[in-house]
Amino acid sequence: MESGNQKADSWKPINTWLFLAGQGLSMFGSLIAQYAVTWHMTLKTQSGTVMTLFAVAGVLPMFFISPFGGAWADRYNKKLLINIADASIALFTLFMALLLTTGIDSIWPLLACAFVRSVGQGAQTPAVSSLIPELVPEEHLSRVNGLNSSIQSLCMFLAPMASGALLSVAPVQSILLIDVATAAIGISIVFFLVHVPQRKKSEQAKTGTGYFKDIKDGILYVAKQPFIRRVLLVSAIFGFMASPLTMLTPIQTTRNFGLDVWRLPVIELAFSLGMMGGGIIITAWGGFKNKAFTITLATAICGLISVALGLASNFWVYLSFMAICGISFPFFNTPLMTIFQTKVDPDYMGRVFSVLTMSGSVMMPLGMAVFGPLADVVSIDILLVITGIVVFLSSFLIIGSKAMREAGI
Repeated sequence: MESGNQKADSWKPINTWLFLAGQGLSMFGSLIAQYAVTWHMTLKTQSGTVMTLFAVAGVLPMFFISPFGGAWADRYNKKLLINIADASIALFTLFMALLLTTGIDSIWPLLACAFVRSVGQGAQTPAVSSLIPELVPEEHLSRVNGLNSSIQSLCMFLAPMASGALLSVAPVQSILLIDVATAAIGISIVFFLVHVPQRKKSEQAKTGTGYFKDIKDGILYVAKQPFIRRVLLVSAIFGFMASPLTMLTPIQTTRNFGLDVWRLPVIELAFSLGMMGGGIIITAWGGFKNKAFTITLATAICGLISVALGLASNFWVYLSFMAICGISFPFFNTPLMTIFQTKVDPDYMGRVFSVLTMSGSVMMPLGMAVFGPLADVVSIDILLVITGIVVFLSSFLIIGSKAMREAGI
């Protein structure tokens, strides 16, 4: 990899903006389809068990493909890998949309679509995360990651409105076609307009070692890094305990505040507005000098807000808590991403991000396997209070770690 000064001298911001724009547009279409499918299933079934199946189909495949995705990202052209994953998802989504037009009214095609999306994301996510530091000098990484968070938040703000409006006038299969169109445009932007600097081949690519050895070497590298081990521990706790917060709040809304369709996009909008604001703040401010403090603050806020959502009895108060929860997410993701991008050996970066993806992808379905069925017999309010307390306590695992504090500087 080029030195920091060389990269800073040759950095072309437009290259980065185009990459983020292409990824953002593709994400926007995916979110429109995702919200439409989720709300369609929520309103049709109102079942925590069905939402558990959806969570498993949409996340668990990432666990199995991510190790290979990380190895591919460290070996091959990341830009090409990202576009292949995007194109594969779009083609299968198109197939599912055509299948649904035949009149099949079942959750299984939608679950299959979620499954394939998860496979594609497992291959794509490590490549995207490890490509950004090849485009951006280290001194600008924190703000670019903050900008990326703001773009994602903007997508999450606009997508529920668009999806809710479309779902009221069009069937799910028509909304899936929008995802296909935005993916095609996003792929074109990244493929034709984004230039990725030539990077020296990794040792694995030079020697032609097998993928399983690449994966083993990546795991051994992770095992030797104390701060990565601590991040994985906290991420595992968070992924498991925050599953009611991320997956069951739509059902909680319908049970506590009514079956009005408009409430579902509104809670997503509140969360997205919060994320957008948090992304803007972290981009302008950059967070505490020690990034571990910022991550700790975000985790503690998220836990407290989960408790507050479980106690809220007024819908508008509930919305305000959702917005605050959204603000906390960029304060967690942005500094964490920057730590990884600056502290991890570039030859292992794809595999390290794949391990992080694996941790997040497996804990969410495990959490839903427990809390989804429980939500059919126990109040979601109670689940949010209990899990929120655990998430809050997990924040002390970050600030209490010497390795995390040292990595955060």
